[in-house]
Amino acid sequence: MTACTTVRRRTVHHHPHPVHPPPGRPLREVLDLGAVPTAPGCARAWTRQILWEWRLAGLSDTSEIIVSELTSNAVLASRREGRSFIRLIVTLDEGELAILVRDYCSGAPQPRDAGADDEDGRGLLLVQAMSSRSGWYPAGDGTPGKVVWAVARPE
Repeated sequence: MTACTTVRRRTVHHHPHPVHPPPGRPLREVLDLGAVPTAPGCARAWTRQILWEWRLAGLSDTSEIIVSELTSNAVLASRREGRSFIRLIVTLDEGELAILVRDYCSGAPQPRDAGADDEDGRGLLLVQAMSSRSGWYPAGDGTPGKVVWAVARPE
């Protein structure tokens, strides 16, 4: 007679959410992207995943629009300067979600006065309307370019 033994083990539930960082250290993720037309879509999907992991899915819609607009502008600016990539940084510190996009164009970002028939030119105005605050600063590493940022407003 063959004996069959089954060992019961406690079920361990694994959650895909990261452990919170030590006190005083903000959550931070970085994504380098090619300065190509598909970059904004990749940036949106990546941001959605990061916010889900951080349990901030409620900020996803607003954040994805901000990310899309900032990365679209960065791709255009970097390509004009002959640079092949951009960088997206998402941070969470003291309850604020900041979105930063690094490009390689030295010029200041300028909101445009888009006409009623224009298909583009409203991105920075949209970012300003959807964020609690936004701005830009020159790259601090000695290379040409800037970082454009926005703090996502809860929906």
